[in-house]
Amino acid sequence: MTPDARQLFLCSCNSTAPIDAVGVASALGMSEAPVVHTMLCQKQLASFGQGAAGDVVVGCTQEARLFDEIATEAARTQTVRFVNLRENGGWSPEARGATPKLAALLAQAMLPEPDPVPSVSYQSQGQVLIIGPLDVALRWADALQERLGVTVLFTRVAPGTELPVDRSFPIYSGRISALTGWLGAFEAQWQQENPIDLDLCTRCNACIGACPEKAIDFSYQIDLSRCKSHRACVAACGAIGAIDFTRRDAARNDRFDLVLDLEESPALGMRVPPQGYFAPGTDLLAQVKAVASLVSLTGEFEKPKYFNYKPSICAHARSKKEGCTLCLDACDTAAIRPDGDKIYVEPHLCMGCGTCTTVCPSGALTYAYPDPAHAGTRLRTLLSTYARAGGRDACILLHGRKGGERLARHVRHGRGLPARVIPVEVHSVESVGLDLWLAAIAWGAADIVVLVAREDVEHYARLVEFQMRIGDTILQALGYQGRHLRFIDADDAPALDAALWNVHPSLGVRAPATFAPTSEKRTTLSLALDHLALHAPVPQRRIPLPAGSPFGAIAVNRDACTMCLACVGSCPEGAILDNVERPQLRFIETKCVQCGICAKTCPENAISLVPGLDLTPEARQPRVLNEAAIVGCSRCGKPLGTEKMIGAMLARLAGHSMFAAPGALDRLKMCADCRVVDLIHTEKSVDIRNL
Repeated sequence: MTPDARQLFLCSCNSTAPIDAVGVASALGMSEAPVVHTMLCQKQLASFGQGAAGDVVVGCTQEARLFDEIATEAARTQTVRFVNLRENGGWSPEARGATPKLAALLAQAMLPEPDPVPSVSYQSQGQVLIIGPLDVALRWADALQERLGVTVLFTRVAPGTELPVDRSFPIYSGRISALTGWLGAFEAQWQQENPIDLDLCTRCNACIGACPEKAIDFSYQIDLSRCKSHRACVAACGAIGAIDFTRRDAARNDRFDLVLDLEESPALGMRVPPQGYFAPGTDLLAQVKAVASLVSLTGEFEKPKYFNYKPSICAHARSKKEGCTLCLDACDTAAIRPDGDKIYVEPHLCMGCGTCTTVCPSGALTYAYPDPAHAGTRLRTLLSTYARAGGRDACILLHGRKGGERLARHVRHGRGLPARVIPVEVHSVESVGLDLWLAAIAWGAADIVVLVAREDVEHYARLVEFQMRIGDTILQALGYQGRHLRFIDADDAPALDAALWNVHPSLGVRAPATFAPTSEKRTTLSLALDHLALHAPVPQRRIPLPAGSPFGAIAVNRDACTMCLACVGSCPEGAILDNVERPQLRFIETKCVQCGICAKTCPENAISLVPGLDLTPEARQPRVLNEAAIVGCSRCGKPLGTEKMIGAMLARLAGHSMFAAPGALDRLKMCADCRVVDLIHTEKSVDIRNL
């Protein structure tokens, strides 16, 4: 949107947050300075109601609902966006020097909304499966049966627990053997372990009276520790057939929309379970919260499709040779599975954390909510506006919703944020990776700090810290001193305060880049690395990197390589090439993602990976790794194959019985036509006309 003083509503919050309207207007290229109110949400609210029109930006988030209501009543606005200027810059010892940051945050708010993404739909009829001890499961089933269709699968029975007198809802006993699916599409499988099948039992009580050991009570399950195998209960049950001690078909299954798992060890152990599945365990308060959520999950629902997948550059596998598995290892919702040489991402299970897109070396998986181009545009706008307003040593503070809530609490109770720290909220901090980190450094950031909620710290560190180590290794090798990339536990207030206030800014680039971000991960990385290398305090040609890095070369053992070119067909990125004019094996380093499929495919084990970053122009050009002389047919001279390939074939077949006859092995040095001719002349052939 075009900056206009009449569409920008600023407030100093009772003069506690100093705002330099002239400085903001200059940084945003506005023709006049906006008015800075002191009580916009109170006594000056009328000025907002009368002046808000078109696309509006409000420098306050606390009263967002109030401003939305006023704008809706006035019916003159198209969009109303909110920026938290007070907590992000106004409440700080450096508030009077925070004008560049405030201008940057306002400039970001004026950007167009990201393009809409496809949606993923769910349909739930409210059929819920409750798993757990009989007494607890029945308690919640009784509470839910008026709102939802209830089914109980109890796994054990507390002494004295009875089944309801009325059969109001299905009740089964057994042990969960498999549970898959998502909201509206769960499939449960369980094993019927007790001799009494409750689906057949009429609760006539005949078995209870017949059992001499009193091993059957009004839960209608047999206590096998007390049962003496007299089978009087079987006779009492008679034609009903509900009791069977030799049951072979014990597997049961059914479909449900929702699952309430009350077991101590949940059936689904992934870190982020699918929507519609609740596992509060034995915690009563957690059970209440889960039940409150369950009753609202009936009907049709939608969520964004968080990812895009480009299978043509996926480095998972080729010809059943496994390569990259980073996305499968990273996914905590079990949404990603192998699908032949590719992968398949189940959109109903994907919860949008974005870790898979961060660790993906090729960019086959990209985040879509928003896409990297839009996220990059936000960062570039922030940094360019900040620099234009005179800001220096910008520190980008990335946080999600949970991290943002912790940050706001820290700001209120601590020293606030330094003037150089620019908070940026994203849907998931795990979705922003090496490409945007390095691009932000190239656009002028000195540091990137990721704020992680405590419950996510271990997961984030395990998967993303390595990416940060790669980025810092590259930056420090180029002479950009300091630790540029780090993450902080949002609940560790002392560490957060120290990281924001006491850490000396890292060395940034001398001349900020101007390139536009792209949706292609490797393209954005290439643009960022080119700029950082061009302005590097310590120019480098090649930077060694740890194993597992997404950059590197391959080394070919020329003595072992037979030039079979199997590696050419196996490379998913087109980094390994042949030459149609001569027998050459060529390689383009910038395309290599170090997936290792070529090394696994090579029959001679002649290929090894060499992680590292080549910053020379030659890395973009094909270079010859191996070449071989052509051997011609020994009779006609027609090109037959490479010298090493023919030699290897002769060596392997030299002892084979099929080639034991004199001259038989020499035919392998001939083309197909000449072999036939040689057979006719040398073998004792028979003329068909003489038969």
